[in-house]
Amino acid sequence: MSSTHFGFESVEESDKARRVRGVFDSVASRYDIMNDLMSMGLHRAWKAYTIMVANVGEGAKVPDIAGGTGDLALAFARKVGATGQVIHTDINEAMLRAGRDRLLDAGVVLPTLVCDAEKLPFPDNHFDVVTVAFGLRNMTHKDIAIREMNRVLRPRGKLLVLEFSKVAKPLQKAYDWYSFNVLPRLGKVVAGDDASYRYLAESIRMHPRRRNSRPS
Repeated sequence: MSSTHFGFESVEESDKARRVRGVFDSVASRYDIMNDLMSMGLHRAWKAYTIMVANVGEGAKVPDIAGGTGDLALAFARKVGATGQVIHTDINEAMLRAGRDRLLDAGVVLPTLVCDAEKLPFPDNHFDVVTVAFGLRNMTHKDIAIREMNRVLRPRGKLLVLEFSKVAKPLQKAYDWYSFNVLPRLGKVVAGDDASYRYLAESIRMHPRRRNSRPS
């Protein structure tokens, strides 16, 4: 059997999805706080920038892949209006429920779908924009997932991937110390789960960097 990484641990490919599901089952109710802790609040600005770059208007069709707690889906829903379509998807049911509740609390009802990004149940050339925020690094076969997202995009559509990455070299030691010493302890206090937060910090280090990024 082929192996892949689960954080710093090597696991069978067939087991990774189950392990990742366990992480997000554990942190679903505290996911937004988790992102605040991992990004020091910057994820909110990054998501706002993603919405701006997407530049969708009335009538646009957008699936939010690995949409989790639904903040991007909610923002897109307000942009596309009644004639558009935003689909809120995630492979993890607990995350999807947290997102659905958030959307309903905001008075927004969207199609909510449990689906695997590697096998999207949508037709070819269907969407104007496809987004995935902080989900790609948790997918077993990232190349397959990206091909699927491109498949469902219309010609000249936009695929927007928002993901954590390595920090600039002068900040690396401080960020590593925070990630592996402070973050798991905060996870224990906030969500009663230090192991999941440790995995999430490790998964950032294992995620490939952009090919055109400058060496640190």
